[in-house]
Amino acid sequence: MTNRPLARKELWDIATTQHGFVTAQQATDMGVGKHALQMLVHRGTLERAAHGVYRFPQYPVGEHDNLMLAVLWTRVPEAALSHETALDAYGISDVNPNRIHLTVGKRRRFRRAGGDEYVVHYEDLAPTQIGWWQEIPTVTPVTAIAQCLAYGTPTYLLRQAIERGHTQGYIKTDDRDALAEALEARHD
Repeated sequence: MTNRPLARKELWDIATTQHGFVTAQQATDMGVGKHALQMLVHRGTLERAAHGVYRFPQYPVGEHDNLMLAVLWTRVPEAALSHETALDAYGISDVNPNRIHLTVGKRRRFRRAGGDEYVVHYEDLAPTQIGWWQEIPTVTPVTAIAQCLAYGTPTYLLRQAIERGHTQGYIKTDDRDALAEALEARHD
């Protein structure tokens, strides 16, 4: 008879890569049943953070936990921080979004409780358009600026993002020039 690792240990391994969070779907994928998950909650090993998302309370609280929770709240694998939230995360603009922007695939449709703090955008992104920021899936700075161009983010904030992004090495010269041209064309 082989010894199966404890559900807590298996889920902890996932949670350490997600700011202490784990989803019910991830638990199911690992063979941790709904009953076992509920027992972990009942014992205080896990806390419910949102519908279908749990957090290990002993995992250190971090500054960006709310952003990781937002991505996991969608419960879709391609979800990523985007638009003004991505610009703010990378620190290339003084934009101060009042809600967390997320992008999921065009064909995704869902209704979830607790999403009042989120703006969900529907766009099919190529794998090259998604990167990682603080271990959280986040669109690249070039993609974020392009999204904000279409979204209507103020011009001065986008000029700032283009220049700071280039100065900080996030944006190549060709991309900077193309984004600047697109920004000016938006006003013609």
